[in-house]
Formats: sequence, C-alpha cells, structure tokens
Amino acid sequence: MRSTPPRAALRRVTGGFAAAGLLAACALALNAPAQAAAPEFTLGGPAETALHPYPATGAPQKATLGFTVNNPSLDPENGTFADEYTVRFDLSGIAGIADASFSKEGSADCRITGTTAVCTDWGVFAGLSTFADLELTAAKGSKDGDAGTIEVTAEAQGITFRPFSAHVGIGGPDLSMKRLPFRTKLQPGDSQPVPVTFTNNGTRAAEGVLLTLRYTRGMAFTERYENCEYSESDLGMGSPGAWTTALCSFDGSYEPGATYTLVEPPTIKATPHAFYDSFLYRVNEDGSAARAAERAGARYSSGKGATLTLRKAPSPRSADLEPGDNQQDVDFQTANSADFAAYGARAEGAAGATVEATVGFRNRGPAWIGYIRSGEDVATVDLTVPAGATVVGKPDSCRGVTADGDYRENQKAAPRYFCSTPMSVREDADFALPFKLKIDKVVAGASGKVTVRNTHLAAPGLPFDPEPANNTASLVLNAKDSGAASGGTGSTTGGTTSGGPAATGGAGDGSTGGGSASGGSGGSTGSSSAGTTGGDGGEGDTGGDLASTGSTALMTGGAAVVALVAGGVLYTAARRRRATR
Repeated sequence: MRSTPPRAALRRVTGGFAAAGLLAACALALNAPAQAAAPEFTLGGPAETALHPYPATGAPQKATLGFTVNNPSLDPENGTFADEYTVRFDLSGIAGIADASFSKEGSADCRITGTTAVCTDWGVFAGLSTFADLELTAAKGSKDGDAGTIEVTAEAQGITFRPFSAHVGIGGPDLSMKRLPFRTKLQPGDSQPVPVTFTNNGTRAAEGVLLTLRYTRGMAFTERYENCEYSESDLGMGSPGAWTTALCSFDGSYEPGATYTLVEPPTIKATPHAFYDSFLYRVNEDGSAARAAERAGARYSSGKGATLTLRKAPSPRSADLEPGDNQQDVDFQTANSADFAAYGARAEGAAGATVEATVGFRNRGPAWIGYIRSGEDVATVDLTVPAGATVVGKPDSCRGVTADGDYRENQKAAPRYFCSTPMSVREDADFALPFKLKIDKVVAGASGKVTVRNTHLAAPGLPFDPEPANNTASLVLNAKDSGAASGGTGSTTGGTTSGGPAATGGAGDGSTGGGSASGGSGGSTGSSSAGTTGGDGGEGDTGGDLASTGSTALMTGGAAVVALVAGGVLYTAARRRRATR
C-alpha cells in the first residue's frame, strides 16, 4: 500500500471541500467554448549512462539516475499541477544487462514487478523537479559492450507527458583529468603554461575529445586557437563577461590505459584586471550532447590562431564511466588593487516637490573584484538621507535601515539606505543608484552622506582599495550657493553631471543616468514637480576615515559559483535535481 505524504493528504482534503462548488459551476459551463489543449509536461533524465562491468570479486558499482519532469509553467505560485500522476518504466530493454532498484530516500512510491516499474506521486511544481532515483548496477553475466534502453512514460488526468528514453551500456571510456601544479600567487602580467593532461581509465576508447577551458575575467589565454570556440557570459556573478569559456575539439580515438597531453600547451596570463580568479579545465568525449551541455545555450565564436593537437588512436565510443573526475580547477590571487570612488549628486526643489538624484561609485581599477568562492557581495553603498527629505523611490538592491544602520521593518521614509553590489564588480563598473526624494521641508544646503564600504558595517574598509579618501561623497538638496556641493562640481540648476553618470535637465525636468556594477551606464528619465537635478557631490569629497580593516568576503567560503559552473556541465552524471518544495 502506498503511503501518502501529509502535505499531499492536506491538499486532497482541500480539493474535496472545493468539489461541491466545482460541480455547481459545471452546470453553468455546458455552453462554454471548448477548452484549450491539455498542458504538456516533459519527462527527462540522463540520456546516456555507462556502468562499470560486473566485477570478478566484490559488489558491482552503482550508478543513480535521477528522472525528472518539467512543468513548463512560468508561474511558481499558481502553476502547480495539483493532482496524482503515474510514471511507468519499461525495463525489458536492459534485462540481463543491468539490475535496477529505487532509492529509498527519493522514491518512496515506486515499485518494480518483473521488467516494469511504476511510480505514483502527487503534484508537479512549475519548472524542473525529480520524481524518482533509479539505481543501476551491471547484471551478473553481462559483458563489456552490452547496451539497452529504458523507456519512460507517464499519465495523469488532463495532462500530456512527453516520453523519455535512457540508454544504458556496460563499460566505456573514463576520462580523468590530471591536476596541474599552477603557481597561484601572481602579479599582473604573470604567465604560465597549461599542459592539460588526461588519462582514459575506462574499458573502451573515447571517440573524439572536447576540452573545456573556463576562466574568470582577470585571466586570459595569450592565443585563441582555431579548433576552439569562445563565449563570454555572466554565469550568475552580476557582471557581463565575468567568465570566458573555450570549447576545443579534437578528432580521433583515445585508447583505454593511455595518457594524452597537449603537444604545445597554451599559456594563461594574469591581466591588468586580475585579483581573485578561477580556472576550470575538463575533458569529455566529444559529441552533440557534450557540446550542447557545455554551450548551455550561449553564443560562441571561433578562434583564429594556431591549432591545439593531441595524439590519436582508433576504437568505438560509449558513455564515460566516471564523469565526476573529468574536471579540475584552480584559484589564482593576483597582487592588485581596485579604487572604488564614490560620487554624490545635488538637486533643488520647493516644498512638496519630488526630485531625482543618482549616487553611487565607479571602479577606477585596475582590478575587477569577484568573490567567486564565497558568493558574497563585493561592497555596499551607504546613503544617509538629507534633512527635510523623504525617499519615495529607490533601486531594488537598496533597503531602508535605521539611522544607526539597524534592521528596519517599515521601508517607507527610512533615514538611511544600504545598497549592495552583486558578487562581482568589473574594472570599468559604474554602480549607479537612482533615487527619488520628496522635499517635505526646504532646508538650505541639506546634505546626506554617500559612502562605498565593505558589506560589514563594523569593518567598513575595502581591503582591495588603496584610496579610502575618495570612498565618500555628498547628496545635497537646495545648496546655499550655486557653486560646488560640498567640494563637488557642477551647477545647481541643471546641466551635465560630472561626478555621477551623465544627467541633463532644466527647471522642472530632472533626468538621471543609470548604471550597474557590470560596467557602462544606461539611462532612466523622469520628471520632477518643481524640482531640478544638476551636478554631483563629487568623488571622495568628504572621505579619509575608512581604514582598510580586512574583508570576510575572501575566497575561503563555500564554492558557490564554481560548484554551480562545474555541476552544470556534468551532463552524463546521474544526479538529483530535486525541486525545492
């Protein structure tokens, strides 16, 4: 008898109370137009899995296949299919090849009878979720090269499921990447060879090899190769171009028991922007599935340099026996610095007017800053609101706090705001923060402080910044004179902002520039009621008090991004992708 999770039981009871109302509604819907086609869900899992051959002694090695269902709804709140569904596995194709069982932890409602397995579950959440973990081992009597297919289908009331086939084979290549002895303490301009080396520890040759080289913004190869394609992407770090990926393909066969090395190893170099950086290198048997997994939908362009080469030998292809050891990575720390220079703004308006002002900071370089391992924010912009004004519009990345910087439940009319950057800031970044302020009372020369600091208020110094004097600026409302605001530059009646992003506007019309930690600046415009925005409060006009006290956002934390990048490309590994419920 199948057990029912408490949450599922509660939902079924709730559905029972709603049934009476639904029956009444049906009488009114007899003449309604025909309903749309049933939603289509997609079954999935590892398309190809290789099992270690049955051993002469000891127990066979186990592989776990996580089977998934994809609900294409984009609404995580209301897109759940709230009913029971049944999944069937036809295991006849692997009879005598592999033995199957279900993981007790992830598959409580699954059972196997002969060559058929059945799983029942309730509810399919929006997006991708795992419904069963099937464990496979090579069957006794199976031979290297034996292969078969598992066919997976499903059914539910009002839902169409797209079926899935999983190919299972005995034996295959096992490409294992050798860890390279890199120097990790660098100076800008330092270079070193990358003699990528791998061994095929499997039972058969790999047909073709796909080498992946993935590195962060502060590192670069001195040449882009003809048999490699390149792409730059964010990969969740908040900065365009934070990662570069090179996919290099090699024809031929790579025999079991043999080790292969690049004939002419490429050279990797610490650029002028280097600070904390990572480099991942992995190898897969080449093929359409491997390329699609590594590309992950990104656009690539081919290199135009020399050709990387490896030795070759003939043999058939199969899946990788141990995909977990295909990749290695290394972290580099380059002696470098980044100058975060704060800028403020000034605006004018009568009592009751709403004005716009953009504050923030620019990275004057030379380094980019990325906390790749910890995933922590790089810095915080700390804004104190000028007297007589109330913030009525702010960026999503900003939160209101008390005057002392403590937590504040009510986000309206806060006296102070903390705005955090992403986990990376490029060497050319302009972190621009547009605010809207209502002038409740005209206070001549009312000034608020803009500070770019460490994310930890108790230790505000930026450990990578050698110029703490320019970490502060001012936000000035209704300056007492028409000159610079607290040491800044520009006009109080409009014109071009010289400290913040470009902003122009005359009386009664304010416009603000916009930007981000990823570099460059965009723009956003709006109008103020009887208010104007003009120049900025200058870069670093009131600073000098922020000592460099160290950072807790170094690369000693959890491997958040690198784990994400590594995990995303292990396309042959049978691993769980259980949706959070």
